[in-house]
Amino acid sequence: MRVAVIGAGPSGISAIKNFTDQGFEVTAFERCNGVGGNWRFNDPSGHSSVFETTHIISSKYTSFYEDYPLPESASDYPSHKELLKYFDSYADHFDIKKNIKFGTEVVKCKQSDNDKWTVEWCHIESNKKETSNFDALVVCNGHHHEPRYPDYPGEFTGEYLHSHDFKSAKPFAGKKVLVIGGGNSACDVAVETARVAKSISISWRRGYYLIPKFMYGLPTDLYAIKSRWVPRILRAPFMKYMLERFQGKNEDIGLQKPEQPIFATHPTVNSELYYAVRHGKVTPQKDIKSFNNNKVMFIDGHEEEFDVVIACTGFKIKHSFFDKDFINYENGKVPLLHRMIPADIKNLYFIGLFQPLGCIWPGAELQSKLAAKHLVGDWKPKKSIKDLLAKEMANPDVPQLDTPRHTITVDDPSFRERLKNELKKCTPAYEA
Repeated sequence: MRVAVIGAGPSGISAIKNFTDQGFEVTAFERCNGVGGNWRFNDPSGHSSVFETTHIISSKYTSFYEDYPLPESASDYPSHKELLKYFDSYADHFDIKKNIKFGTEVVKCKQSDNDKWTVEWCHIESNKKETSNFDALVVCNGHHHEPRYPDYPGEFTGEYLHSHDFKSAKPFAGKKVLVIGGGNSACDVAVETARVAKSISISWRRGYYLIPKFMYGLPTDLYAIKSRWVPRILRAPFMKYMLERFQGKNEDIGLQKPEQPIFATHPTVNSELYYAVRHGKVTPQKDIKSFNNNKVMFIDGHEEEFDVVIACTGFKIKHSFFDKDFINYENGKVPLLHRMIPADIKNLYFIGLFQPLGCIWPGAELQSKLAAKHLVGDWKPKKSIKDLLAKEMANPDVPQLDTPRHTITVDDPSFRERLKNELKKCTPAYEA
C-alpha cells in the first residue's frame, strides 16, 4: 500500500519511520529544504515560527522519541539549534530522507469512492504541479503556520506584525513596543525585546499563570510528574498554591490575576517575565479597547502611543489542501479519536494535531505507531470509532476556556498512557 505523508517536521518524520516499519511504501511532502518543520529557524520557506533565542518549554527529560532518545549532552531545555540537529539525526539514523520530496507543497487532497486519495503537489521552485494516487493519507502539517490576529476596533498605523514573523529583537532597538498576548511566545518576545527597546508593554486579555522552568531544583515538568500522586481533583489547586508560594502572586506586581483554574488555559512556561516586570523592563497593560493611528486605547481608559505592536495571539488550525466542506477544523471542536482518526473518513490520519501540557513529539510518535498498526490491521478499536470519539470528546483531560486556542489540548502523561494501552492490544504487543 502507498501512503502519503504531509510534512516532515517532528511529527512527520515519526510518521514516515513508523509507517515504513509496517511495510508501507511512504512518500512524504515537505515545503522546507530539510526535516524539522517549525524548528528550521532560517529556512527560506518562511515556515518557521521560532526566533533567534527560542528554547523548548518542556525539558529534555520528557521531550524525546522512545525510539531515539536525546543525547545525554543535551541542555535541560534545548535550543532550536539543538532540536533541529536532533531531528536531522533521527532522520539519518532511520534513513528516511529518501522518502521525502523536499521543496514541495501539497495543494489538493481528494478522496475517491474507493477510499483512496489523489494528492496534488507543487514544486515550490519551479511551480510545476504533479498528481499521484495513494491508499492512505497521513497529515502532519502542524498547527503553527497560519497566524491568528486579534480583532480590535480601529487601525494601528505603526509597525504591526505577528509573532510568526518575529525573528530577533534587534530591529526594535530604541522603539516603543506593545506585545499582545499572555502565552509562551508573547512572554518570550516581551522579555527579549525589552533588552533593546525604548520601552516594552505587554497587554493581557485575562490573567495567566506563569510557570517557571525550574522549581525546587527540578525542571518544572519533572516536578509536576513527581507531584502526580496528588488526586486529580486537587492537582490544580495544589499547583496554584505551590506556584504562588514559589514566586508570588501576579497582582502583587501589576499583572492581572487569573480568574480561571490553572489548567483552564494553556500554561505559560516562562521564568523571566516576572523578573522583567519587577526590574521595570516590561510594563503590564490590560486588554486593548481600540486602535487609533499609532495610539492604543486600553480598557482601563488610558491611551498610549507605540511605534510597534506585536500580536502573539496564536495560530489557526488550517488544512488548505482539503475542501472546507470536507474538513474544516479552523473554528470549534476537532473530532478525532486519540486526536488522530476521524469517525467517517477512512484511510486518513492526523499526527501531531494536539496541544499537550508537555512536549508534542513523544505523543506524535505513539500516534504514528498506533495509526500504522491500524492501517495494517494489527489494531482495531473495541467499539465503533464514532462511539469512542463521542466519549472522548465528552471527557476532556482538562476542562478549558471556550476559545479557539483550547480545542486540541491533552494532558501529556495521560495522553501517552492511553496510546500505550492501545498499543499493548496490538499484534505483536507494544513494549516501551
